[in-house]
Amino acid sequence: MAYSAPRGTVDIINQAPKWQQLEQLLRTVCAYYNVSEMRTPIFEHTELFNRAVGDTTDVVSKEMYTFQDKKGRSITLRPEGTAGVARSFVENKLFANPEKLQKYYYMGPMFRYERPQNGRQRQFHQFGVEMLGVESPYIDVECMVMAVSIVESLGLKDVKLHINSLGDEESREAYREALKEHFKPALKDLCYDCNQRFEKNPLRILDCKVDRAHESMKDAPKTIDYLSESAKAHFDKVCSLLDDLEIEYVLDVNLVRGLDYYSHTVFEVISDDKKLGTGSTVGGGGRYSSLISELGGPEVTGVGFAFGMERLLIAAGDGLNEEEGLDVYVMPLGDEARDLSVQIVTMLRANGFSCDMDYCERGLKGQFKSADRFDAHFSMIIGEEEVKNEVVNMKCNHSKEQTVVKLENIVSFIDEHYGEGDHHE
Repeated sequence: MAYSAPRGTVDIINQAPKWQQLEQLLRTVCAYYNVSEMRTPIFEHTELFNRAVGDTTDVVSKEMYTFQDKKGRSITLRPEGTAGVARSFVENKLFANPEKLQKYYYMGPMFRYERPQNGRQRQFHQFGVEMLGVESPYIDVECMVMAVSIVESLGLKDVKLHINSLGDEESREAYREALKEHFKPALKDLCYDCNQRFEKNPLRILDCKVDRAHESMKDAPKTIDYLSESAKAHFDKVCSLLDDLEIEYVLDVNLVRGLDYYSHTVFEVISDDKKLGTGSTVGGGGRYSSLISELGGPEVTGVGFAFGMERLLIAAGDGLNEEEGLDVYVMPLGDEARDLSVQIVTMLRANGFSCDMDYCERGLKGQFKSADRFDAHFSMIIGEEEVKNEVVNMKCNHSKEQTVVKLENIVSFIDEHYGEGDHHE
């Protein structure tokens, strides 16, 4: 029987160096913003996502990978990262830390049963940031600036920040009633899911993929018209801060985001870069006011965002280069040369050089081909004469110069060579 990866999953092989570069870039940006890493389990109790994400969302109702463990407990592979961070924040009493504002980032695999497409598989990877503990428009703006700076650092062009406000609880209740009043006459024409959401959470009707072209969607009430006084003041401050920072944004009154825990500011980073296609959402997020208390914690608010890392890789294009080649490829000819090569390779690695050697007992022609494939800076040739004279032949594969070097001088020779300038091209 021939085995293949399950539909919606991919093997990361040749692109692994680009993944590593992306991960390092994200970690570097997080360090600039004083954001610490948190690693949560890949699976959680199903109830966590039902409660945090919302059982009327497509994520929970249609897309989660849920199963029973050997003791009959319902377990779900995480479909997103915020719920796990929030659960950890409560369980580990991070709200009791002396610093009121807690900043965390996560990255890793997530799982949703969706139709596989370019940049989104059923096992996909997500990078996200959560800033917990302070309800302030300044933190909202810090999150948005950080999100924009990440995509710009990847070289993505034509990036726009879309923002909206869902308001506080008072605003959401007023908006909820307005939506029900608006959609009630059209219910008979709307799909089954929309009818189910009408009572539980009419906001989710706006996310419907089946009825998105229905007339009632086009003139649905806008959240911005139902903001309470305090919610409007919060959002006005967000906008003025973005103006002060000269960050362009679009007020997108149709933006509601797809998860139930959002309140106040929501945002998306959208690009018209041709690598992704016009109007492509790269990532997004927003503020959530009741998620922590819903999970048993105190009345602590948070704000965050997330990017699909596959989308970021597509966005980066050639901005992330393949990993540089080896420093040295050692090419032995004969058993004695091979014995010496093992010692040299071990010594070079201990001194911080990347290297490998030929184990296939081939002639020089085949070994030089391997050196080219590994983009080796140096080919180190060792034959019987070299073993006898305790030297090696060092060939720089860029300048084509060849030098005989004593064994005890190999490290200093490479150091001096690199000191004259990086010959990688």
